[in-house]
Amino acid sequence: MTALGRVPDRTAEGGPAHWQDAWLRLRDRLLASPAFRQWAERFAPTRWVARRRAARLFDLVSGFVYSQVLLACVRLDLFERLAQHGPQSADDLAAATALPLPAMQRLLEAACALDLIEHRSNHRYGLGALGAPMVGNAGLAAMVEHHEALYRDMVDPVALLRQTPGTRTAGGALSAMWPYARAADPSQLADAQVAAYSRLMASSVPFVAAQLLQAYRVRGHRRWLDVGGGEGALASCLALASPSLRVQVFDLPAVARRAEARFAREGLAVRCTATGGDFLRDALPTGCDVVSLVRVLHDHDDEAALRLLKAVRAALPVGGRLLIAEPMAEAPGARNVGAAYFGMYLWAMGSGHARTPAQLRALLSDSGFTGIAVRPTPMPLQSGLIVATAHDSSTSGVNQS
Repeated sequence: MTALGRVPDRTAEGGPAHWQDAWLRLRDRLLASPAFRQWAERFAPTRWVARRRAARLFDLVSGFVYSQVLLACVRLDLFERLAQHGPQSADDLAAATALPLPAMQRLLEAACALDLIEHRSNHRYGLGALGAPMVGNAGLAAMVEHHEALYRDMVDPVALLRQTPGTRTAGGALSAMWPYARAADPSQLADAQVAAYSRLMASSVPFVAAQLLQAYRVRGHRRWLDVGGGEGALASCLALASPSLRVQVFDLPAVARRAEARFAREGLAVRCTATGGDFLRDALPTGCDVVSLVRVLHDHDDEAALRLLKAVRAALPVGGRLLIAEPMAEAPGARNVGAAYFGMYLWAMGSGHARTPAQLRALLSDSGFTGIAVRPTPMPLQSGLIVATAHDSSTSGVNQS
């Protein structure tokens, strides 16, 4: 199999890299020159470009502060208060949150600058265009809170990057929430060890479920196996979307028990079940006609991902479907998400990386799948979707589409 993380050398392939490199060297020298930057800032045709680039660079410098403004708004429940009571004055919000008035005013103005909150009449504040989607969105609020662990791990990003793959899972705040990679036998983990991460993933399932259900017709299947399905939040969504569908979750025993409890609470225990096991070590349940891997593959490096895909192929009949739903590198309109955000997030987590559709296609082909197709989703930032068909290994050749 090819090295999936390798960036092609266009010069070696005879491409136009030679003149592109020459142009980029010139561009870099110009942008690094204070005299050129001052000229560009004064020259009318280039002034807007100079200002936009300066603003983008400053946003990178100040991004952590912006995220902490959002965290403060979440912890003080400002979005919910404004949704429930309507526009409020700074005095009212300060009294409701036990925050000193000058501090509340400072926070509100910062939130207004970020479009989280906006000015209203009579010196009041209301929800902003980016704050309104936070209302009633427990999953998004949980992710905002969750990033405190990531930021602790990235206080010294160079030190984090110097950790080798074999030591990255030791001692980090983020990896502590994901004990599976550090446990000698993950199947022996107790409920207390898996609860925090399981709850977090369950709270954010609606984002991915909405993308999957809009991009793929669920009703055409009889029995669905959700591998790494956690507490069963997605399984519940699938069962409700297709009343005749039976859904089985396969996850670690402690996690599977949490899924069973959910199905019982939601009255879905007749059609939704959960089986405990380690999908990197144990054979997967058979008898399904479709398998889903939702935000699973990008948690694992290539060797483990390939092993899992081969286990999925062994569990599926010829013609069975596999769905991979997760954020992907080079997603249209969301390039930063795969390479920058998930690149560093998963490094801090201790395993995995966001993959491009081409990289996933290579893994799937090596695992015995064909008919590999990318299905467009309404919001690629939240999740991409790849559908593949279990190939008949008795025939020669692989016909990809």
